[in-house]
Amino acid sequence: MNADTTAALQTPAPDAAQAAVATLEEDIVFGRLHPRQRLTEDELMARFALKRHVVRQVLAELELLGVVEKKRNIGAVVRAYSAREVMELYALRQVLEVHAASQMPLPVPQARLAALVAVQREHDAAVADGDARRVFRSNQRFHREFFSLLDNAVLGQAIEEYARRTHPIRFGSLAAAGYRERARQEHWAMIHALRDGNREALMTVCREHLLPSRDAYLAAEQARLGSQ
Repeated sequence: MNADTTAALQTPAPDAAQAAVATLEEDIVFGRLHPRQRLTEDELMARFALKRHVVRQVLAELELLGVVEKKRNIGAVVRAYSAREVMELYALRQVLEVHAASQMPLPVPQARLAALVAVQREHDAAVADGDARRVFRSNQRFHREFFSLLDNAVLGQAIEEYARRTHPIRFGSLAAAGYRERARQEHWAMIHALRDGNREALMTVCREHLLPSRDAYLAAEQARLGSQ
């Protein structure tokens, strides 16, 4: 075995690091990793069979995504938010997403509405199967397709960035079947508002769609503080 082959075998494929990022992101979203929980390099190296420098890259990317933060003398931990930060984040998300709904050209072209419906069918199936990972990923695809209707890439990127920042907040709603069903129904309400050209209904459902995850996190934090 020559030196080049040995080096290739020792260097993980870029996909391995991205797979670790995606898995840890899902662990945070679904509450398998809790706010304030430490992420140690040694544990991640063993779990994902990655070298230390790659694990550090994974943690750095999670920090950029806003779901992990570095604390002095502690290391990397799952991001936790105060009640005030939660309220401020969701207030900003409401401003961005309701504004997007107010600006979407109506009526929506049939082909683009059909594409959104196709994504929602995937979300329906994931909810029906109780597959949390598929629910999460199809939900992301739905919102990406939905906000692309505005044809404003800058606003779409801002919406996606702040949605990702709230991943550590959303575990309370994604873990519960009732919340997932409510989200599914609200997606269809968005589709119907788009089909009917009903902008007021569209803006209302976009505003209300954000509330369950915010409120579930605040309730969980209040219970945690009460237990202490």
